[in-house]
Amino acid sequence: MQTLWTMTARSQPDYRRTALPDRCDTVIVGGGFTGLTAALELARAGRSVIVLEAGQLGSGASGTNAGFVVPNFAKADPAAVRAKLPRAQADNLLSLVGSGADAVFSTIASEDIACDAAQTGWLQPAYGSEMADVLRHRAVLWQELGRPVEFLDADAIRAETGMAIYSGGLIDHSGGTIHPLDYLHGLAKAVFRHRGLVRENSLVRTLSTDGRGHRIGLDDGEIRTDSVLVATNAFTSGIAARMGRTGIPLRVYQIATRPVSADVLARISPRRRPVGDTRSNLFTYRLDRDNRLISGGMALNPMGAATRVGRSVADRLARELGIAQPGIEVVWTGTAIMTPDFLPRIYQFAEGVFGGIGCNGRGIAMTAQLGRILARLALGEPAREMPIPLRQARALPFHGLMPLVASAGLAEARLSDWLSNRA
Repeated sequence: MQTLWTMTARSQPDYRRTALPDRCDTVIVGGGFTGLTAALELARAGRSVIVLEAGQLGSGASGTNAGFVVPNFAKADPAAVRAKLPRAQADNLLSLVGSGADAVFSTIASEDIACDAAQTGWLQPAYGSEMADVLRHRAVLWQELGRPVEFLDADAIRAETGMAIYSGGLIDHSGGTIHPLDYLHGLAKAVFRHRGLVRENSLVRTLSTDGRGHRIGLDDGEIRTDSVLVATNAFTSGIAARMGRTGIPLRVYQIATRPVSADVLARISPRRRPVGDTRSNLFTYRLDRDNRLISGGMALNPMGAATRVGRSVADRLARELGIAQPGIEVVWTGTAIMTPDFLPRIYQFAEGVFGGIGCNGRGIAMTAQLGRILARLALGEPAREMPIPLRQARALPFHGLMPLVASAGLAEARLSDWLSNRA
């Protein structure tokens, strides 16, 4: 599938022919951001590690997202997290999530990854005065946790976006944007530099355990290992099924327009900050290095959705930003996954076998932290010391019908925004 990122990637290495040993300390199933981050942490610690990717690096969510690096929750805030968890545990999780963008940009700097990294801050404009009050309080909570978050008034948001419809908004100065496919390839190269291994087109079909550890079954052989980390996100093939069926998959469509003019750029994004507002039917945009606008949306009906949603997203960009329709250069799609409580999860499937899931629309920043936690578990750190508690993996009932649930949620979001506009 062609995406903006495959069109503009600096290089796309081929890891299909990586030779594998018959034993290592840790096998990681899944070569996305989570798996490669975990592998890098383990390789830096001197462990022998192998990453097995069922397809090609970047074919999943890590290579098909929009490149926003956002260090918070899409559907929760500090108050909601504290309501769900004991205070100390909640604050540990909030600190983990809040530092997610810094973790990404730190890795990019330390491993010298060329991926258009821009830590310019992330804007969340508030649609309506009630939501402005919510964000004003939310900013205080993040500040109390030591995060560089502040509330901006309506005039400041208008200066940032050129849009007069907002009543203020948040800025998290640690957020930003990257070229996600270049970042992914950079992580893989870093794993190799630290003597780890990555191989594509290697679907893990079986995982078994005996007195000598775990056995990973591939189409062309077997690997013995002391620990296994599952980082397969929404996929449900092979051994990924047990984790992938614990969340709600969301089919998301992204577009990139043709480059916009300097005049338009100066009005809608003078500091090149990515934007995601508070409406139920979320409005987002950012710029790539060539000044293309990137935005996304979902479809009620998946039949022929790419063309239809692409046109709808481009029209919405023009309408919301008050610009001439810049034209669509490319449309692509990927699958995100939401957990029922919108919080990240760590599962233990067996002794020494762990999985991590639940970025909930905040994939780049959250995967950096999930990968680090999985690596700590593989290194033998006690589970009770992790900021995300271990859970039992339970498949959602009627998982195959979850796309219908997502479509119903989108319809409700659009209705909610329409009613708000009429109020």
